[in-house]
Amino acid sequence: MSAVNPTQEIVIQIEALRPDLLRFARLQLRNDAWAEDAVQETMIAVLQRPDAFAGQSSLKTFVIGILKHKIIDQMRAVKREVHLEVEDGDSESDAFDSLFLKDGHFRDPQKDWGSPDTLLQQQQFFEILQICVDKLPKSIGRIFMMREWLELETEEICKELGISTSNCWVMLYRARMRLKECLELNWFNTKIGT
Repeated sequence: MSAVNPTQEIVIQIEALRPDLLRFARLQLRNDAWAEDAVQETMIAVLQRPDAFAGQSSLKTFVIGILKHKIIDQMRAVKREVHLEVEDGDSESDAFDSLFLKDGHFRDPQKDWGSPDTLLQQQQFFEILQICVDKLPKSIGRIFMMREWLELETEEICKELGISTSNCWVMLYRARMRLKECLELNWFNTKIGT
């Protein structure tokens, strides 16, 4: 009987996670083909560097973290694409030309992209939020990110970290209070004067 090497073991485990990964991707992307692409890219990324999984979390948590990035990449790619509906008898060139008026302007006006200043402020807010999360004690920050970013259920977090439900909720409460305090000091107080 031959032993299974670590890479083969990861392949087996990832394949077992595939239905959960697809369900998660479909929920986010609302398109079966895009979800399939995101899951395939995730699996490829894990298999290209199996040594990147250090075992500090469950394989599922690790893979879902990668999948979230692939989903975001897929969403960005879809937003950049222009979908043309080509009717029978028309060429893609005709469909493309139908997007523009004879003077070269768009037939449908460009959507408002919002205020660049507002977008910059949002980006700056998330940078401050990341700094505040990084300042949290390691265990509290990890639980907060597992719950809010990875969207894991409390039971999954408790099982993963070997803690009680009440301990988890206390740590989440402390994380939220510290983040609130940090944001009030580093974001909202600076906005009042500007």
